[in-house]
Amino acid sequence: MLPLRSVWQRNFRPILTVLWELLRDGLQFLNVATRSRTAVAAEILFLRKQLAYYQDHQIRPRRLTDAARLSLVLWSRLFEWKEALMVVTPGTFVRWHRRAFKLYWRWKSRGGRPPLPKDIRQLIARMVRENITWGEERVADELSLKLGILVSPRTVRKYWPKQPDGTGRARTSSQHWRTFVKNHAQGIIACDFLVAVTARFQVLFVFVVMEVGSRRILHYNVTAHPTADWTLQQFREAIPSYRRYQFLIHDRDSIFSRDLDEELKGSFGLRILRTPVRAPKANAYCERLIGTVRRECLDFMIPLNERHLRRSLQGWITHYNKGRPHSSLGPRFPEKTMDRPLPQPRTHRHRLPRDCEIRVMDVLGGLHHEYWLDKIVA
Repeated sequence: MLPLRSVWQRNFRPILTVLWELLRDGLQFLNVATRSRTAVAAEILFLRKQLAYYQDHQIRPRRLTDAARLSLVLWSRLFEWKEALMVVTPGTFVRWHRRAFKLYWRWKSRGGRPPLPKDIRQLIARMVRENITWGEERVADELSLKLGILVSPRTVRKYWPKQPDGTGRARTSSQHWRTFVKNHAQGIIACDFLVAVTARFQVLFVFVVMEVGSRRILHYNVTAHPTADWTLQQFREAIPSYRRYQFLIHDRDSIFSRDLDEELKGSFGLRILRTPVRAPKANAYCERLIGTVRRECLDFMIPLNERHLRRSLQGWITHYNKGRPHSSLGPRFPEKTMDRPLPQPRTHRHRLPRDCEIRVMDVLGGLHHEYWLDKIVA
């Protein structure tokens, strides 16, 4: 990053030099204008004699600065300059004049059309971010037909926000996978396996099914030998008959066979969404859940056997669904519980009600705790 002094010398110092030269010449002009015509004519003749001396001895003048050139061009507009020109040829002087004329018109037309107001620019950027499939014409039509803001698609293109790849291209492809999952979260369930090792080094597989919209764990089970038939039975126990889900996300593990997918499609009406190869982010919600299971439960205990693991997971999953706040939900709980009502809003948010006391319950032997307010019984 350049120092502030270097930036000032590069950008502003030449401009200030030109302005100072013009101001000094203007003051000299006013001084000469107040003098008599005889004195001015004598001074002109006196200066011409000195210039003739330099011309006779063929002394080349020093190269003029940009400020001096601009000054000569401006003062030449007030008299016939051809007879008074000594330092350069008339062709060179005309070229200076043309260059000054180009700079003037470049400065006068530098801005083009005035920019849109800031709130309209922010509105365009917001519409682009919230509607990935929209193009420039769609945004312009939306603004003109519904909001009465008449802009052209080219103007929308000018204020199109930058994409993550650094370009401002409009996306013409379909919506992102994250957008699809967000729009259909209430009708999507996801599943996956995680591995746990017992104290005797027995490998156990934990199967988890979750509802993406509410982040609720619908079902879990533990087995040492997972098969497609066993997995199908877990889906029968997990999916309630009164709830119709639309999509199921799982990876490409061989346990999720083609026959299993066909049975899920025929019996439950589910559309199977297989994640791409080596793309865990496609099942990000379930992968996040598995990471939470490890960080908050399995990393702090060594299961003795399959029964011990199942019992430990049961306590933690009850805590996960009913007593663990989820930031992505507001924060809220995946399941509403009636035995522990939520506190009512109070006038003072940093003061506990006097008629209540704090109750605490241990989870997993004190690994986690749940707190709630309970009325004091007199």
